[in-house]
Amino acid sequence: MEAAQTLDKGEEAENKRKVPRDVEMDIEYLYEVVPQLSRVFRITDKIGEGTFSSVYLGEAQMTNGRREKFALKHLIPTSHPVRIAAELQCLTVAGGKENVMGVTYCFRKDHHVVIVMPYVEHQPFVDIVGMLSFEEVRLYIYQLLKALKHIHKFGIIHRDIKPTNFLYNRRGRKYALVDFGLAQGTPDTQIELLKVVKSHKAQKGGGSAGKSEESQGKRALIPLPPNAPAPHASTRTAAKRPCPPLRHKHNKELMGLCKTSRSVFGERNLNNVNAAKNPADKEHLLKPAKADDVIGRKFVSSKRRALPTRPAVTSQKPKAASLNPSLTCSCHMTDRICNICLSRKQQVAPRAGTPGFRAPEVLTKCPNQGTAIDVWSAGVILLSLLSGRYPFFKASDDLMALTQIMTIRGSRETIQAAKKFGKAIVCSRELPPLDLRILCETLRGVRPCGKDSLPAEFQATRHPAEIKQESTGPAKNQSSQSASQSPENTAAFQGTGWDSVPDDVYDLLDKLLDLNPATRVTAAAALQHPLFRDIGDQQEDAS
Repeated sequence: MEAAQTLDKGEEAENKRKVPRDVEMDIEYLYEVVPQLSRVFRITDKIGEGTFSSVYLGEAQMTNGRREKFALKHLIPTSHPVRIAAELQCLTVAGGKENVMGVTYCFRKDHHVVIVMPYVEHQPFVDIVGMLSFEEVRLYIYQLLKALKHIHKFGIIHRDIKPTNFLYNRRGRKYALVDFGLAQGTPDTQIELLKVVKSHKAQKGGGSAGKSEESQGKRALIPLPPNAPAPHASTRTAAKRPCPPLRHKHNKELMGLCKTSRSVFGERNLNNVNAAKNPADKEHLLKPAKADDVIGRKFVSSKRRALPTRPAVTSQKPKAASLNPSLTCSCHMTDRICNICLSRKQQVAPRAGTPGFRAPEVLTKCPNQGTAIDVWSAGVILLSLLSGRYPFFKASDDLMALTQIMTIRGSRETIQAAKKFGKAIVCSRELPPLDLRILCETLRGVRPCGKDSLPAEFQATRHPAEIKQESTGPAKNQSSQSASQSPENTAAFQGTGWDSVPDDVYDLLDKLLDLNPATRVTAAAALQHPLFRDIGDQQEDAS
């Protein structure tokens, strides 16, 4: 018995040494600002960090004597109370079922809020995106659509659907949709606080974020004894000190991205492909000037010409009301931007979300955005799963992101879809839509990468196995042979299902990546797709 206790202490000490010093400081700071945590939880590590929150791993003693792990999400102190309350309401009303994360407890001390949720052990998506079998991919996207159907039923728009927000335990086949910090409500949403956020009535509902210091859940925790404080717990009173400075993320997923770039586009400027040959086609789209650019141009132009000698009243710019509303600008549907357009106000529309997963209506600042933006993001995830590339889209701004979408889905199709929701897009050259099967199979390495199989933008994005085959080929005349044609590569795909992918999955992908949000398939309709016919039957039998 003593030997077992000694071993447990040794393992605990070793685990403690593995935690970096900066993470230990963050844990100590969390204990200070929310001292209630030290009476219940033993925080062991920091497992996630984002713009608006940090997530920690904690253990608690249950009433039945068993220790259970929890995820503790510490929101940044500057988060608005209504936004915090809305996230809690989403987790309470819609969470806990249908692959949607629920909430167990909530702690609040002054302006610090910690949301306690069940811990779901999962693997980083970047580590497994190229290892999953086709059957695993089919189940993954089915469970994701199942979660989207559930939250959309409550009128919740997640707005940040991405692999890191859909936790996946490959061994136990467990799934969890997390992070409702950017969620918005549909016009008929059942989440009352999302209505408050949408209507900008934050001051009226601000007090509902933390009416009680500590809200208890269904299960009971055993507080730690007073004479045995939790590790890292501070015995001092909570000192009013600034939050620790923000640090770069060093989690396993980001480190993997730094080592190997697996995105299809990367930061390459697709508008500058073959720029020397076609100077006129230097840019696909004309990037609208920012507000700072407009001010800068006005300032420069005032230096280049003499100031008018007329009185200040006559030199003022005419008001917009004095202009004839029937007149249009001089750059309409051209590749130029006139002064009238430069002087217009910036378009205001929701654009919250992660770059690379934003839908076309978000990139073009369409004011009317619904649950279809979540479905588009699910389509981008499926595109990464089928091609084995993550992230698939990676652009420096919204305009470049729209260009990358046009490269896949076609310029004419994008322009026509934009007209449906009241937006005009100008493209300097026509980009044909790509065959999704050929695209994904080529990037994964199943199909040979010929010169005419993909556009020039994709010639440098072949599967790593093909590059390795070329560098280690036995003869020069075989160096250009695709790795998918080698016996080793063919054997690698056997048993994984990638050598016989059905057409149904690419039909579903086409519907998920519909450029028009009005005709884009819903999550509920996608679950009825023939691709999931046998999965639906299995779900009914299990119930």
